[in-house]
Amino acid sequence: FKENRKDDIWLVDFYAPWCGHCKKLEPVWNEVGIEMRNMGSPVKVGKMDATSFSSIASEFGVRGYPTIKLLKGDLAYNYRGPRTKDDIIEFANRVAGPLIRPLPSQHMFEHVQKRHRVLFVYVGGESPLKEKYIEVASELIVYTYFFSASEDVLPEYVTLPELPAVMVFKDGTYFVYDEYEDGDLSSWINRERFQGYLHVDGFTLYELGDTGKLLAIAVIDDKNSSVEHTRLKSIIQEVARDYRDHFHRDFQFGHMDGNDYINSLLMDDLTIPTIVVLNTSNQQYFLPDRHIESTEDMVQFINNILDGTAEAQGGDGLLQRIKRIIYDAKSTIVSVFKSSPLLGCFLFGLPLGVISIMCYGICTADTEGEVFEHEGAKKESGDRELTDEGSEEEQEEEKNGKYTELSDGELKQKDIMEKKKD
Repeated sequence: FKENRKDDIWLVDFYAPWCGHCKKLEPVWNEVGIEMRNMGSPVKVGKMDATSFSSIASEFGVRGYPTIKLLKGDLAYNYRGPRTKDDIIEFANRVAGPLIRPLPSQHMFEHVQKRHRVLFVYVGGESPLKEKYIEVASELIVYTYFFSASEDVLPEYVTLPELPAVMVFKDGTYFVYDEYEDGDLSSWINRERFQGYLHVDGFTLYELGDTGKLLAIAVIDDKNSSVEHTRLKSIIQEVARDYRDHFHRDFQFGHMDGNDYINSLLMDDLTIPTIVVLNTSNQQYFLPDRHIESTEDMVQFINNILDGTAEAQGGDGLLQRIKRIIYDAKSTIVSVFKSSPLLGCFLFGLPLGVISIMCYGICTADTEGEVFEHEGAKKESGDRELTDEGSEEEQEEEKNGKYTELSDGELKQKDIMEKKKD
């Protein structure tokens, strides 16, 4: 494989035998291989155990499992989309084909426009802009298609201020790249590769983080057909459609089904339906300070965010990072106990039991030490009493001293009394 891979285009799944996600991908991967072969695609589909061939996996920069790469000549393109058959095949066909696809006629242009929700088109002859366009296409073809066309191929409603030009067609309209307003071409294409309104999930939210746009979403329950859920979704859709000329450079719009993912992101329990604006670049978020009743209310809320009067919450400061660590630890413990209570009791009960035994041992050792100290103190006090009274020799000397102080007659009388006692 290593010697001959450059002779063909390869779509490879680098996997590990013990990886659960890899096992889940396996039946999908088999379907991808069968369909690619049946459609006569030049792309060869294969899979490699990255644990057995770690040197090759390391050469291609494989750091996690499964990793899907399309190998084309000296280039290796990472697949980062949903792991479904259609999405993987679409990625393989896009990357394996020409980098810039020509549109020779209006009929072809219309056909491509119907097939693709977002497409980028370069219009004009040779220029530095075209060289930059080709460079960006080689980097971002993993996400979207790149085309080239002459001016007479474009629809009649298109008006270009000058040539050459780069355009994006989406949402039933088009936008022309302006270097002064839009900045770097690569950044602009990366921002505009999504439709104006999206159904947002965890994967899409991660991808949107690279655009630098703020994300205004209605957090709803798709299965709930109540007026409030439908109304908030409609408000976001109307703003995305009617105010796209005002907000498309700074905002991405969409809706999210359920609040589980958003709760973990914000470390808060949001009541749905609701509207939230996310800044994925610094983990800040904005919540409306009053109920959103209409499109005008939503537009006012967005303008408050743009002019800085809306209060930002969250962020990536030190306090928020500490809060994130605590929240993640708590979430992990809860999820373990929910999925497997016995495993949770073993994992967390055993260390707590060991710690309790250690604490008990320390406390018991302290109590015994106090007893020994008490006994030592009693012995020491007894010694002191004996010392205060004097030894037997000292007491005998004192008696002898007293006897010498007595007279001879008294001594004889004392001797007689002692003999009588005997």
